[in-house]
Amino acid sequence: MENKQKKFYITTPIYYVNDVPHIGHAYTTVICDTIANFNKWLGNKVNFLTGTDEHGQKVEKSALKANMDPQTFTDNVSKSFKKLASKLEINNTDFIRTTEDRHIKSVKHLWNILVNKGDIYIDKYSGWYSIRDEAFYSNDEVIEDKSGKKLAPNGSEVEWLEEPSYFFKLSSWQDKLLKFYEKNPDFISPKSRYNEVLSFVNGGLEDLSISRTTFNWGIQVPDNDDHVIYVWLDALTNYISALDYPNKDSKNWKSFWPADIHVVGKDILRFHAVYWPAFLMAAGLEVPRKIYAHGWWTVDGKKMSKSTGNVISPEVIIDKYGLDQFKYFLLREVRFGQDGDFSEEALVKRVNSDLSNDYGNLAQRVLTFIYKNNECLIPNKGSYTLEDKELLKDMGVSKDNIINYMQNYQITNALEELWTIIKKSNAYIDEQAPWTLKKIDLNRMNTVLFILANIIKNISLIATNFIPNGANKILDQLAIPQNKRKYINFDEELIPGSKFNKPEGVFPRLEIKE
Repeated sequence: MENKQKKFYITTPIYYVNDVPHIGHAYTTVICDTIANFNKWLGNKVNFLTGTDEHGQKVEKSALKANMDPQTFTDNVSKSFKKLASKLEINNTDFIRTTEDRHIKSVKHLWNILVNKGDIYIDKYSGWYSIRDEAFYSNDEVIEDKSGKKLAPNGSEVEWLEEPSYFFKLSSWQDKLLKFYEKNPDFISPKSRYNEVLSFVNGGLEDLSISRTTFNWGIQVPDNDDHVIYVWLDALTNYISALDYPNKDSKNWKSFWPADIHVVGKDILRFHAVYWPAFLMAAGLEVPRKIYAHGWWTVDGKKMSKSTGNVISPEVIIDKYGLDQFKYFLLREVRFGQDGDFSEEALVKRVNSDLSNDYGNLAQRVLTFIYKNNECLIPNKGSYTLEDKELLKDMGVSKDNIINYMQNYQITNALEELWTIIKKSNAYIDEQAPWTLKKIDLNRMNTVLFILANIIKNISLIATNFIPNGANKILDQLAIPQNKRKYINFDEELIPGSKFNKPEGVFPRLEIKE
């Protein structure tokens, strides 16, 4: 791959601050951080945005329930999301809040652009509304449960709403959206979500209510203080307000818009894949390159719910089992885009199998053997056999495959590929048996160990993007300088005779903790 720097912009959804963060928020953030880190590792200039969505009726109600004013309430909950990012050791470039002046300015500007282009009009809204989702639903989508309650397709309760409202002419963008999807079949991933959006838009788009009058906690409509801007038009704009919109001369704007990828949960796909591109098209702005919708996490096979008491705190799991271990489980256990199930038993099993037995064991037994038998110096290398060349070739192929997978956001595939070379390396050391070579052929022993040390170095260079603490500890043991841990250093061999540090176990075996 040609190492040419490019600009890369990735976003999490901004998290709704009506409650504290859980494993679902951690998953989305870890996914984005991993993709962002990998792009930095390749040498790209990365802008990674996360933040909090702080307006809307649901937030106003949560603040009232907590006996707080909405601003104080959102200040406190937003801190909990920043705290989670810190606990996860996330390397975000920016953290945006929708209560910030820079964001409010952008939203009002976008509103005025849509008004001036004739895409906004005022009328009366009558229809079904979910406070939990901050979303409108058509009659065809609403179902009735056994008790007679009206529900959205996802089970959230809806109520009939009638109030004056501004509308966005979403219906006039139906054909344009369909043409866009046809020309850009990779715009929405995975494919099942693309088909879902296509079906929804083909079914017909109605104009979208984009203001509310029944509550006050939001951005006021320009020139009409009786209305606040619909929370989703407000929230979606964060992706451009963080790039200094409407200042198109800004370095941020010129460098990073359109976004390379918005990562979202499948429950908010419609807002990102239908409403957001329609707003942008109407405003004469480029649309993002990709919307990737991931699945939901259940816990021990059951949906997470406060009422059942099974909501998983990421902080608790990290404190119990370790940050790398938590991240690796999230990234490896479930293919990006699919639903997943979390259990501590599954985490312990995965970590012990992959991190302790495979990767950790490979690094510890090779480096410990070198440390004890070669005076803690990188061994000299001799001539390579076919087996040596094959393993080194496999390492190069795996590296290229991993880059390809990551550029296509196939994170689990990338980790499977990395573990392929880890397992081949473990098989190689068993076959070559340096402990036997020590007695009969020291030169051959040194060559085998030199190859394995370099393979471990390269595996760890890649692994810094997924399990950074453990991988960097192994690179520390090999005395690899911090400025030599990028993709461009991949083919640099260790220097024979150079000293490395005393090896220590990095991934101890886990047991389930109460």
